[in-house]
Amino acid sequence: MTRQEPYADRREAGRDLADQLAEYAGRDDVVVLGLPRGGVPVAAVVAQALGAPLDVVVVRKLGVPGQPELAMGAITGVGEDVVLVRNERVLGHTGVREHAFQRVLTAERAELRRREELYRGDRPPVPVRGKVVILVDDGLATGSSMRAAIAALRRQEPARLVVAVPVGSASSCAVVGQEADDVVCAWAPEPFYGVGQGYYDFSQTSDAEVRDLLATSRAQWDSAGRDDGAPRAGGDAAPRGDRPVLEDAVRIPVGWATLDADLTVPGRPRAVVVFAHGSGSGRHSPRNRHVAAALNRAGYATLLMDLLTEDEERVDLRTRELRFDIGLLATRLTGAVDWWTAEHGTDLPVITFGASTGAAAALITAAERSAVVGVVSRGGRPDLAGGALGRVVVPVLLVVGGLDHQVLDLNRRAAAAIPGPVELDVVPGATHLFEEPGTLDEVVRLTVAALDRWLASPAG
Repeated sequence: MTRQEPYADRREAGRDLADQLAEYAGRDDVVVLGLPRGGVPVAAVVAQALGAPLDVVVVRKLGVPGQPELAMGAITGVGEDVVLVRNERVLGHTGVREHAFQRVLTAERAELRRREELYRGDRPPVPVRGKVVILVDDGLATGSSMRAAIAALRRQEPARLVVAVPVGSASSCAVVGQEADDVVCAWAPEPFYGVGQGYYDFSQTSDAEVRDLLATSRAQWDSAGRDDGAPRAGGDAAPRGDRPVLEDAVRIPVGWATLDADLTVPGRPRAVVVFAHGSGSGRHSPRNRHVAAALNRAGYATLLMDLLTEDEERVDLRTRELRFDIGLLATRLTGAVDWWTAEHGTDLPVITFGASTGAAAALITAAERSAVVGVVSRGGRPDLAGGALGRVVVPVLLVVGGLDHQVLDLNRRAAAAIPGPVELDVVPGATHLFEEPGTLDEVVRLTVAALDRWLASPAG
């Protein structure tokens, strides 16, 4: 059946695309590659659903001078091995001279190298030779970027190249279909105006989100004991205990609502960390998934959950109110802790980890449930916990960015109101979302160190 309305966001688009790619699920010869930036959130959902490794193909569009959104070509590649695809139709229509084309090409080659290093660091690309490569973007307009990616990947001799997009121009999908082995275009609206018409939320994807999604996928893939074939960069810490087992589609009944969650349990876990997302974020938050993957490697179980249902998450005025309804968020988080203890007993200590408004919910739950032995807040609003702060007696770690001045002040005031032991750690150079290179890893380091101390002490 032809889709009749836009996707809520890239996450929903990824789920729809994964359903249409179900024939590739569970195979060990499949690799999912996303086109940064917007294609990576879609590809991450597809890769997780198919049980495949995730990587990127960095492509740079060559925009017409004065009309940067109009592609006169595209480039991709690693190092000096750059593949160029020219859009002769656009070049002919716009009359761009060769010297102007070369100026744009030179600038975009430099940006291509920069982004390769930014997204992948010193980790080499996932090998695709002999593999089924599923090439994902958030949409297909002119097709220039996708054609450049296909041309570059053909040189690496994959067994099969499948292009998959949630929305696209029917004509561009047909052109790309002549160069790929298969094209899955979930929705080709007519008339087609642009990729953005396929989404209610088409907000820009940041470089930090791309890095976090790739890091989370790599961590889950590596720690699950599966080999993507890429050589490992040195310096990775070995996981404690056995490799984690991921249980997808955990459903948690809380009152009248049923909440979706992802549970990861490594062998011989030391505690379970229950994440409380705030301000509209959910269990797919790339930053919290990055932290959770690191905690898994350190021997901690994690429960990433949505505190709002899918209906409640729909973007409208009521949703904005719910995202700041601290009482509701705390009730949901407390219900999740109750579910955990009912299902798994009380032998495993519980840590609540809150971000943004979720930090207040994490503290309220700690004040109300003895199963909770510690609280971590990342860029959170603990002040919104109100009177519950005076009842928090377990250890608390508040991590705030050094450049997040207003929130830092609110954290200092909240720390003074908590009777239990409180650590306030400031990450220099970090803003509210910890998007700056290395800052989120510092959050991980501080969190693991704090949890290790708490659980080693007699009080923990």
